[in-house]
Amino acid sequence: MNIADSPDMQPRLMKALRAHARGGPEQLVYEDAPLPPPPTGSDVCARVTAAAVTFDELTWPETWESDGVDRTPIIPSHEFAGVVFAVGPDVHDYSIGDQVFGLVPFDQDGAAAEVVRLPAANLARKPANVSDVVAAAAVLPALTAMEAVEEHLRLESGQRLLIRGGTGAVGSFLIQFAHRAGIAVTAIVRSRDAVEVVERLGAREVLVGDEPDEVAPASFDASIDSVGAGTPEWLYRAVRPRGRVITLQEAPDAALAEAFDVDAQFFVVSPDAEHLDRLAALLSDGGIEVAVAQTYPLSEGRAAYTDRGRAGRLGKTVLEVPTSSE
Repeated sequence: MNIADSPDMQPRLMKALRAHARGGPEQLVYEDAPLPPPPTGSDVCARVTAAAVTFDELTWPETWESDGVDRTPIIPSHEFAGVVFAVGPDVHDYSIGDQVFGLVPFDQDGAAAEVVRLPAANLARKPANVSDVVAAAAVLPALTAMEAVEEHLRLESGQRLLIRGGTGAVGSFLIQFAHRAGIAVTAIVRSRDAVEVVERLGAREVLVGDEPDEVAPASFDASIDSVGAGTPEWLYRAVRPRGRVITLQEAPDAALAEAFDVDAQFFVVSPDAEHLDRLAALLSDGGIEVAVAQTYPLSEGRAAYTDRGRAGRLGKTVLEVPTSSE
């Protein structure tokens, strides 16, 4: 790694995974790239040790532009763990050498690189008993699930929640956080092989299939689609009048929401230090289960995105970033 130990971070090159043009994994190149500028204000720079992959991020507008301005070349992967090695003058909660994990804003360069720069408010201290790979894998899906359960679904203990995609990265955390809140979870999975997994995570009932017949109309207090775009009609139909439907990939269908008299909402996770600190405590205590499907070295980042988890294992794909001594 061509990064000096001096605060001015000279010479100013690092290894990174970058895309110089919009597209899919075929655009990603492992190459030398400029270091982020030294942190100012409340920003920090961290040496990245692990960066988790969200496959669909290459389709997000925020990946490629900020306020309508093209950002290419871009660095993907916004969930990471690493070590602080430079702080802005307004940063008082972190010092050089602190082990941290966090979420880089989606319209900034991500963490598929040796160094990342981000606001200190998007960080938390990584527990010493939690691996860098596990911490990176948990950040985005766990924060999304935490925010969904606590701020958007607004369910009380004993109420019923239908989750589409119970074995996905977000879905597995939705089950766990909802179960911890006393919510009765029904999870929908595609394979019978996944039933035991989601039951262990806390699902009270598991339905198998893309359009399970067992979902009765108006039988749930809320539903959430953690699979992706194209939320099916039955996920609206399953919710009682004036119940809630949450989508995570695209805005809900207003016509379906009106037809079934439900409150349908879409949100993008908003990381903050409090949520990250709570996640750190849960990870340290073993209070939640984190699945890691596979790891790749940063140099094989293009292959990681191309694979899209086709190995069939549950959990996140994580890029491991070697230190200068490796």
